[in-house]
Amino acid sequence: MHTLENLDKEKILALLALANDFKNGLEVKLKSKIFASNLFFEDSTRTKMSFEMAERKLGFEVIPFDASKSSVNKGESLYDTVKTLESIGINLLVIRHSQNNFYNELKNIKIPIINAGDGTANHPSQTILDLMTIQQEFGDFENLKIGIVGDVKHSRVAHSLSDALRKMGSKVFFSGPEEWFEEANFMNDTYRNLDELVPVADVLIFLRIQHERHGEKKYKDEDYLKKYGLTKKREQKMKPTSIIMHPAPINRNVEIDSDLVECKRSRIFKQMENGVFARMAILSNALQYRAKSQD
Repeated sequence: MHTLENLDKEKILALLALANDFKNGLEVKLKSKIFASNLFFEDSTRTKMSFEMAERKLGFEVIPFDASKSSVNKGESLYDTVKTLESIGINLLVIRHSQNNFYNELKNIKIPIINAGDGTANHPSQTILDLMTIQQEFGDFENLKIGIVGDVKHSRVAHSLSDALRKMGSKVFFSGPEEWFEEANFMNDTYRNLDELVPVADVLIFLRIQHERHGEKKYKDEDYLKKYGLTKKREQKMKPTSIIMHPAPINRNVEIDSDLVECKRSRIFKQMENGVFARMAILSNALQYRAKSQD
């Protein structure tokens, strides 16, 4: 799975149903050994470990890969690295890369490639776990008001999730520092002032400030929280049934007041829990698709 662009609402719901089946104890029996490897060319804790846990729960043999000690540092291309792993018997690869749409270089690779995040463009597995979390809370997506707040310009989460939520029938709005927003199709004139968005949103999803993509730091932490973050005062104005989400890692007391990270509204650690089951569904689906395509 490279993106969710080609999945309609019914296919996304089927993927969510499979993820929930795994959450409820579904087990699979492999017909043969599956060797998987996770190629992370950007730092990660949640996504990398979540995929590895998902692979192990599915019974895969996980072959370690350390990008910092690989031949990439000798100038080897991503294609040649992936082709090498395919040639030695790896059956499935999970890749995170700083280059947008890196998978376009891998069209001649025959094994499944799962996109674990490409640059600022896509993060399909995060989207599935986020949808799973919202579905568990509300049952349906139709007409939910979803606020995505923060560093939207640099966020692959915002790009993937906003498109998927609209497919599911939700209404998506954005907020945050205006200079971090770019005129893009996925926004569609849906920018809102945060204090106007807080009282009406069913879900508020706060995004990490991606300092590594900015260069110099533009805001003091306390100033950002006051202007664009979830303070305790703002949380009190949320609807009684509204929830808080964040893809993490969280800059505590910047995007969200630290005391709210684990409050009753927060589903941040539930998202992480769901991530394993969502990625089990994605991995399982990828292997089934491959098996069908080879029939």
